[in-house]
Amino acid sequence: MKKSYKNSGVDIQAGDETVNRIKNLVKSTFTKNVLTGIGHFGAFFELDLKNYKNPVMVSSVDGVGTKLKVAFLTDKHDTVGQDLVNHCVNDIAVCGADPLYFMDYLAFGKLFPDKAEKIIEGFSIACCENGVSLIGGETAEMPGLYDINEYDMSGTIVGIVDKEKIIDGTNVKKGNLLFGFKSTGLHTNGYSLARNVLFEKYSVSDIPEGFGKSLGEELLSVHKSYLKLIREIKNNINVNAFSHITGGGILGNTKRVVPDGLSIEIDWNSWQLPKIFQLIKDTGDIEDEEMRQAFNLGIGLIAVVDENDAGKLIEISSSINEEAILIGKII
Repeated sequence: MKKSYKNSGVDIQAGDETVNRIKNLVKSTFTKNVLTGIGHFGAFFELDLKNYKNPVMVSSVDGVGTKLKVAFLTDKHDTVGQDLVNHCVNDIAVCGADPLYFMDYLAFGKLFPDKAEKIIEGFSIACCENGVSLIGGETAEMPGLYDINEYDMSGTIVGIVDKEKIIDGTNVKKGNLLFGFKSTGLHTNGYSLARNVLFEKYSVSDIPEGFGKSLGEELLSVHKSYLKLIREIKNNINVNAFSHITGGGILGNTKRVVPDGLSIEIDWNSWQLPKIFQLIKDTGDIEDEEMRQAFNLGIGLIAVVDENDAGKLIEISSSINEEAILIGKII
């Protein structure tokens, strides 16, 4: 048989079909700042700087880790795209930035257009919810590098902030209070440990005692975007720092915004551990310290504020149906 790209494992027609399927999804996220459509070599985004005195671009790149393994097991691919966008949005929002546009990279063992469409549908949903334009990306088919039914993804977010409005922890002081805001589950971290523990006992379709949905559905809960909450807080009080709780847990992430010479004191009993984390802990007989390093434990965002602003923070949060939980202080 004569050799060809297709019988080597790369289907150009599948790639073209995928592009045609996703065009409307991508365009649904465009703002007036997007100057090109899908298919160009580069994507163009026109900056509107009239509301910025000293604009600084802020960017972040990330993936969703082995949460993808749960998507493969359940054959559910319409939520991991939302996870990726929201994770990236949170990472720059905690710096005080407004997200502008998002770009993705998808790599498949074999490109199935319906699967790719579901992933990008997730991107578009989260981009629209966050007011972010999905302006470009790359979809690669790499037989031999990935399993035929698996894929990997990463995303890049770009945003903007006035230099004097950057939130980086510089103003954090002894006596500041830490308020935590609930996560929707594991978000996008700790899945290697969670899978290792849970799938020795359960399948993705099992409904553990006390749960109202399958383990697979529970583990695929969408990583929450805190953009609206962050904006409400920073626009109404002088927040000293935000911490997005990802890999490394509460302490590992929050120490990034705490100046040298200061420490973090957490009251680990100040909120109720969500049942998915309790299930992981009990099933794997995992020590508290290990849990605290691997997972967010139900707290996905932390705001560090002056004690005098605590009441206002609680009021602001409540006004948009968010609960501000006092979980610790700076010592």
